[in-house]
Amino acid sequence: MPKKPKKQQQPGGTPATVALTAAGVPFTVHSYDHDPSHPSYGEEAAEAMGVSPDRVFKTLVADVDGALTVAVVPVAGSLDLKALATAAGGKRAAMADPALAERTTGYVRGGISPLGQRKKLPTVLDASASTHDTICVSAGRRGLEVELAPADLARLTKAVLAPVARA
Repeated sequence: MPKKPKKQQQPGGTPATVALTAAGVPFTVHSYDHDPSHPSYGEEAAEAMGVSPDRVFKTLVADVDGALTVAVVPVAGSLDLKALATAAGGKRAAMADPALAERTTGYVRGGISPLGQRKKLPTVLDASASTHDTICVSAGRRGLEVELAPADLARLTKAVLAPVARA
């Protein structure tokens, strides 16, 4: 019996890019050399790609009333935990323990993607994303971003769109 050919993963493939490819969503991968001494993963990505920081979004994991929840907000701002709690239908939100966030998503801090997570978490995408044709989010590894339409990101993650970022 002939052997089945192994499915080849494209170079730089991550669970996030695999999920995008499987869903047939158009996306562009941006790769850059990550500098471990840079103070901000998101700002480093924006600078390295030459993209406005309001189009580059960071993926943060928070605890909303005991349930891990993903917030996707522009790197130019910060997460409003009270707004996140409200958007997620909860009362109180706090940043999740980084080790728990890594274990649950399957990604390392600074490379957590809202896509292709080990355990699918409820997601809230900042409403400002819808003002852009495309946004960039982590592709699942430091130094690797994917650019895609915000509507595609919202659909694939089943995200709630809400104003959860502050300048």
